[in-house]
Amino acid sequence: MTDMSSILVVDDDQQIRTMLRRYLTEEQFEVLEAANGDEMRRILATREVQLILMDLTLPGEDGLTLSRHVRQSSSVPIIMLTGKADVIDRVAGLEAGADDYIGKPFHLREVLARIRTVLRRAPVESPPQKAQATPGDSAEPQRLCFDGWCLDLARRELRGPGGEPQPLTSGEFELLRVLVLNANRVLTRDQLMDQSKGRDWTPFDRTIDTQIVRLRRKIEPDQANPALIKTVRGRGYIFSAQIKAEH
Repeated sequence: MTDMSSILVVDDDQQIRTMLRRYLTEEQFEVLEAANGDEMRRILATREVQLILMDLTLPGEDGLTLSRHVRQSSSVPIIMLTGKADVIDRVAGLEAGADDYIGKPFHLREVLARIRTVLRRAPVESPPQKAQATPGDSAEPQRLCFDGWCLDLARRELRGPGGEPQPLTSGEFELLRVLVLNANRVLTRDQLMDQSKGRDWTPFDRTIDTQIVRLRRKIEPDQANPALIKTVRGRGYIFSAQIKAEH
């Protein structure tokens, strides 16, 4: 049994897969390879991976289609490899469920840095006994419930009104956590970026807006007229709900 994080590289270019495998293996990652969507599915059906590094322009099913497929049942982090100057492709990748993107051509050290950053934010499964409160624990809530939804901060998961799990990317979870913890308070984009992503962003980063759209699709009954995540024109966003904290 190994404690190494497993990374699945999905790219039809053998040279790129080999380059990434050699480099990331030296950095103590286990690297699996897939040249297309069918190979990706076969690997995911039998192996647990901690991150997927996926090319956007794959033959047959492209990266956007495969990312949406993964998001139907998993919150495993996805980093999309995109054309360096194509902003539209980058936004499309984020909307399809990717956690981050890297422009091609890329530097291997940048790939490593982004992988480590995304993994730090990724949900981590905790043993049940560690998730239980014990005498003397802090009074911080374990779960935050609103409008029938429950956000479990210990297990890093969201469950709907019927108890069904709602898959979230690591970025979506962090953003929702910040919004719920600051319910009924207007937060600027910069504040949301600082509290959900730390310093891992640039002044031109618009991923907050993209993730807000994705969260609304998942928790708002009417996306055109959001009742929970509201836009405050010229200022930012506000999470409008009564929060019940459970310890």
